[in-house]
Amino acid sequence: MRRDNVREAIGSMKFKAMALLAAGAAGGMALALSINSWSGSGTAIAQDASRLAQQAGGEAPRTLPSTAGQINLSFAPVAKSVQPAVVNIFTARVVRQRQQMSPFFSVFDSQPRVENSLGSGVIVDGKGLVVTNNHVVQGADQILVALADRREYPAKLIFSEPRLDLALLEIDPKGAQLPVARLGDSDRSQVGDLVLAIGNPFGVGQTVTQGIVSATARTGIGVSDAQFFIQTDASINQGNSGGALAAMNGEVIGINSAILTGGRDGGSIGLGFAIPSNMVKIFLRGASTGKLVTAWIGAEGEALTGDTAGRAGLDRPSGMLVTGVSPGSPAALAGLRPGDIVYAIDGKEVLDPSSLRYQIATQPVGESVTLTVVRGGSATNLKLDLVAPPESPARQLTQIPNGNILAGVSIANLSPALAQELGAGLPERGVVVVRVPQQAPAARTGFPRPGDIVESVNGQRVASVGDVSQALKASGNQTLFGINRGGQRVECLFQAPSSFRCRAAA
Repeated sequence: MRRDNVREAIGSMKFKAMALLAAGAAGGMALALSINSWSGSGTAIAQDASRLAQQAGGEAPRTLPSTAGQINLSFAPVAKSVQPAVVNIFTARVVRQRQQMSPFFSVFDSQPRVENSLGSGVIVDGKGLVVTNNHVVQGADQILVALADRREYPAKLIFSEPRLDLALLEIDPKGAQLPVARLGDSDRSQVGDLVLAIGNPFGVGQTVTQGIVSATARTGIGVSDAQFFIQTDASINQGNSGGALAAMNGEVIGINSAILTGGRDGGSIGLGFAIPSNMVKIFLRGASTGKLVTAWIGAEGEALTGDTAGRAGLDRPSGMLVTGVSPGSPAALAGLRPGDIVYAIDGKEVLDPSSLRYQIATQPVGESVTLTVVRGGSATNLKLDLVAPPESPARQLTQIPNGNILAGVSIANLSPALAQELGAGLPERGVVVVRVPQQAPAARTGFPRPGDIVESVNGQRVASVGDVSQALKASGNQTLFGINRGGQRVECLFQAPSSFRCRAAA
């Protein structure tokens, strides 16, 4: 799957396409359905795990419509209850470009131009707080919020989280009453539920489209580090980003964020994605403290295969196989062990490691959850406390001094806290590159980049910033770096004054 950045822009009333391009088949991408309840018809172990998961909080199955009156309903009451709290967002930013007429003329700054863009948002607090997508307001110099009743207010950005593609705006209603949306429990959404998407597509004005929940646990879409979305076929187009995905009870269960498109025009083809409202709630808690912190359990694992599921007595490869547990972590204190299979959390099925991460991330720090675990041919429930990730070891942020090819590059010790802060699936131990200034010599080579893990220097493994600093002092005129970038390992040799080459590590 190939992804383009989702953007919403208007300039002289011409709109650029908001697009995520899907190339090829879906093979290799984990497309998972998160379900809140299930009835086991497989092995005895699977049935036992299902029973325990139900006891831990699973939801009872829903019933189908049984009368013509239940089917022939209008969506108007739902739309009327949600629409007033959905706003249009207009942004402007000043862009200055450096130009050079010819090799004989100096570089100069051209006249600044103004770029305009639009999107949508949802009022979540009567005091004037509006949630939208980060990409709608990122880099904006001016932000204007227009309500459905045509009231307009200037807005300021007070908190953003690019990892979630969420941003929080504040407007001053000057004592006037504002409509407020109710955020629902997105985990209760099921495939087939009717939903409404409300926003301002193409700047034509507030629009309501109807569809169903197509999937509740889409991963691998590549929009944000959260990597977990509600998928819908309700028509979503450019301008809808930041708007509401509403359930039939009038609650907002998602913030519309992205679409996949198969054409150049960027129009909707029925593949829209919304950030679940439970993740929005965690974002709002982070905004109240100025920092987003999600729970840490201190366990890692991998998706089950058919073979590993069969050996465990399960009838299908669903769950996470625990491969490591940090000593003294909440997972260790709860009794979780390597080799365990995490089958469900609070009765909701765990499909794979991404599903586990999402379900943990949407629980408040300080709460506890019940893990349904399959171990040694039987199932059991474990109580797990959720805590903030510790910053141990200390990050020891260090800028490499002059006299080395990495001069100016900043590195730090990884910890659970820093790994979560930086995002992008980083490990919880090791040495990470935090910053590479544009003027640094390494910036011209492309190695390293922020987020790269420095694993070795001159063939010696390094585990801390101190190890790297000491190894660099003894490097002389050439240095061999072992770098891990998203699981791909390379070795890069730097030789004074300007020789540089990299190769795939063995």
